[in-house]
Amino acid sequence: MQEKILFGTYTKKTSQGIYQGTLDTTEKTLTNDGLLAKTSNPTYLALSAKNRLYSVDKENDEGGVAAWQLDGDHANKLNAVIAPGTPPAYVAVDEGRQLVYSANYHKGTASVLKIAANGELELVDQVTHSGKGPRPEQDSSHIHYTDLTPDNRLVAIDLGSDKVYVYNVSDSGKLTEQSVLTLSAGFGPRHLVFTPDGKHALLAGELSSKVATLAYDSATGSFTQTAVIGTIPADYTDHNGAAAIRLSHDGKFLYVSNRGYNSLAVFAVAADASLTLVQQISTEGDFPRDFDLDSTEGFVVVVNQNTDNATLYARDLKTGKLSLLQKDVIVPEGVCVLFSK
Repeated sequence: MQEKILFGTYTKKTSQGIYQGTLDTTEKTLTNDGLLAKTSNPTYLALSAKNRLYSVDKENDEGGVAAWQLDGDHANKLNAVIAPGTPPAYVAVDEGRQLVYSANYHKGTASVLKIAANGELELVDQVTHSGKGPRPEQDSSHIHYTDLTPDNRLVAIDLGSDKVYVYNVSDSGKLTEQSVLTLSAGFGPRHLVFTPDGKHALLAGELSSKVATLAYDSATGSFTQTAVIGTIPADYTDHNGAAAIRLSHDGKFLYVSNRGYNSLAVFAVAADASLTLVQQISTEGDFPRDFDLDSTEGFVVVVNQNTDNATLYARDLKTGKLSLLQKDVIVPEGVCVLFSK
């Protein structure tokens, strides 16, 4: 079987935009099939059920979100909603309400865009956070993630203020604040994933190199922290930033990328969502920003931003552990991995 992959990138050096690749699950090989769309700074990607792609977008000194219609090996740009300043860092699709959410790290904003019938986007709401934390990277609000809870509220993760916000979302895309969780100072929350039962979330702390287990109460739309565990060895003292976090569909294994220690940390997940480290495996490159599991979950692909390479692993479905299959697949400035569904 051949599975298509989309790679989001920075375009500061040699990259030209969004690339596509193929995972051959029979041959157990990964290839970069070339440029899908020439565009600036498509650092995060989200795909809709109608095969429309929504990407971070940069045009001169403005940034926002672009909409694309995919057609085989081509992507046709539908439109872009941009504004002066730095582009966002995260994009997510809400199929039920036909909305797109984006998180702007530098502006501290969470934006809601409506998807028109033709796939184009229109801004319908935006909230701006404030606050800061004790670390140098926390000089102001830095929203790094905006995506849905299992009960269709919106989570906005603010790395700058060590807070996790939950918003109610109207059918038209208007946001109203429901709850706020304050984490330990300097935790630096980045991304989270929910367990299959929707009762827990696992939150990656970029600045602390830790994962927090959160209990989620859908009746009140609020989180409570229950446990925390490190993503790197306790004796590792060089700089590290935890980045992407993924959970297997059965909810039994969690994966976190470490930028600096340059590894994927593999955790076994207990019934109460507490974690036990079972493996640290090298990403065979520098600064692994993102990775993804394929549809069979028998494979994992990670991109290393600073060394311009992707790495392929086989995944043991019973133990969750990874084994190296292939490295040095060229992906320039890779920062996002998205398997086409």
